[in-house]
Amino acid sequence: MSIDPREKVVLFIDGANLYATSKAIGIDIDYRRLLLEFQAKSYLLRAYYYTALVEDQEYSSIRPLIDWLDYNGFTVVTKPAKEFTDASGRRKIKGNMDIELTVDALEMSAFYDHLVLFSGDGDFTALVASLQRRGKRVTVVSTLTTSTPMIADDLRRQADFFLDIAELVKTVGRTPAPERVHVDRSVDRTPVTVDGKGH
Repeated sequence: MSIDPREKVVLFIDGANLYATSKAIGIDIDYRRLLLEFQAKSYLLRAYYYTALVEDQEYSSIRPLIDWLDYNGFTVVTKPAKEFTDASGRRKIKGNMDIELTVDALEMSAFYDHLVLFSGDGDFTALVASLQRRGKRVTVVSTLTTSTPMIADDLRRQADFFLDIAELVKTVGRTPAPERVHVDRSVDRTPVTVDGKGH
């Protein structure tokens, strides 16, 4: 990781993009370990997580993650996702957080040296260029390991550094839960006799 330990660092996580990338390469991020990794290597100012939420759902699968992040050192930024019907009659959900992330990154730029952007979305290329003109360094975290790269080529070229999530997951990946050992309860429990006296 190309981060100077004296740098003030902020993490900006495009939640939907990171989720899609993680799913595409079959990994699971441990967000506690992610924070610890960056805290160990730099002066971590803030970690932001951006995502849109579908409001009218009784239960959202992302809600437990959002609640956990909120209580464990992340600043979570959400907005309601918009539901619409496309031209072919299919229900779609639109929940782009690019504008919110961009505005926050620019407004905060006076307070950090290095922005770590977890997204491969090419729409952020102009943001990266703008931050660089302000003297900031930018690392983009995505992956090239999928058959179709999850990162836009222009974003990767613009960034100061590229960090492949497939490498990062070696230190911040979730450890798989240990397999449960099945205990056969049908085993005969008759005491073993060693010397004929039951000892």
